Amino acid sequence: MQSLLDTDKQSNSTSDKNLSGSPSAFSRISPNSVRAEPYLRLAVPFWKYGIDWLVIILTLPAWLFLMAFITLGIKLVSRGPVLFRQKRIGYGNKPFLCLKFRSMKIGSDTLVHSQYMSDLISRNVPMVKLDQKGDSRLIRFGSFLRATGLDELPQIINVMRGEMSFVGPRPCTLAEFAQYAEWQKERFNTLPGLTGLWQVSGKNATTFNEMVRLDIQYARSKTVGTDLAIILKTFPAILAQMRSSR
Repeated sequence: MQSLLDTDKQSNSTSDKNLSGSPSAFSRISPNSVRAEPYLRLAVPFWKYGIDWLVIILTLPAWLFLMAFITLGIKLVSRGPVLFRQKRIGYGNKPFLCLKFRSMKIGSDTLVHSQYMSDLISRNVPMVKLDQKGDSRLIRFGSFLRATGLDELPQIINVMRGEMSFVGPRPCTLAEFAQYAEWQKERFNTLPGLTGLWQVSGKNATTFNEMVRLDIQYARSKTVGTDLAIILKTFPAILAQMRSSR
């Protein structure tokens, strides 16, 4: 469990000072080592569904209240649907309809985000969110929803459907998936998640390749202990991200 949660301290073009732990987390998985192992679609372990449903039941009052409050807020500040639906790539490279709270104005150009992500992937630079550079497409308090991850609360429905888990790699868009090298697709060998090893290991301070390697390491080595530890580390990681956004 500890080896999964340790992150790279070695010198990098990213702000690795924000990461903590062993210097071997990224270096253990290189493109060559990943190619040497065949990509297999492994069965989702039973315990993963158990943890997901346990968290859903234990936090039911909190997330129902938050979702109702956010729904009301979106309705008050912006016309249009409360939820944003988008096809994402999930477990076993299969697309599914991912749910989010709408944080942008109706009619906003989604190509802006696709082009920004494409640039981050091709240049392999730290994955700073577009929001931090200022985004006029956001509704009032939309940047707060995105900085805190509250816009992703409706993905609890995806978890209940078995399309996602609380812990796993973030589900990528179809446009992003089109740019993946074959070795990088091993990150889809587990259910995508609301939080994950990458999210608690520096996130916006990491490059695309570093994110993929963390996701692959999680997909290969996930356990009950690592899932619980990542869930506990998520709240401090969100607070750190909010401070960074400011």
